[in-house]
Amino acid sequence: MKKSLQKKIKQHVKKLSKLKIYPQLLLHPQIPKPLHSVAPREIMGPAWWNKTRQAAYRKSLYHCEACGISKHTAHGPKWLEGHEVYEVDYLQGRATYIRCVALCHYCHNFIHKGRMQAMLEAGKLNHRKYAAVLAHGYRVLGQAGLHPGEEYNGPTAAWSDWRMLFQGKEYPPKYKSLKHQQRVYKVENRK
Repeated sequence: MKKSLQKKIKQHVKKLSKLKIYPQLLLHPQIPKPLHSVAPREIMGPAWWNKTRQAAYRKSLYHCEACGISKHTAHGPKWLEGHEVYEVDYLQGRATYIRCVALCHYCHNFIHKGRMQAMLEAGKLNHRKYAAVLAHGYRVLGQAGLHPGEEYNGPTAAWSDWRMLFQGKEYPPKYKSLKHQQRVYKVENRK
């Protein structure tokens, strides 16, 4: 029994030594507003999303792929979350789905700073957590010698030209315009 346990421990340590951490995930571009609510998890449904994110968790050996934190040292009740990674072409108006990655709650929120800022302004997030998430993300980037860039503010495709590319198919925006999206979000937030 002891040899079997020792063998399992050695195998796990060997796997951990091959674990890859990608702090640059924290620099992932924001999904352009025309493609909000257009994501593989929305298209394929919860069963597909659960299977996909669970596979990402296993692949990362249950560690955050941006900071390396594990279940045993993570912050918050939701220690791992799935995040969809895209290649974004602002001029062509295309966001191509690449893969799902496992992120800790803080790294995931750091990537979605815009959403987090809106939650703070709406009183749905306290200042202490907001500051802790930002401090965590900037610390991870700093330790990797990376610097947060500015959000892309250059020319972009027209709202109606945007498409999310997934499994060889193109998916258009869910909403006709920014005003339409904002009206729907306001109604949903009142519920």
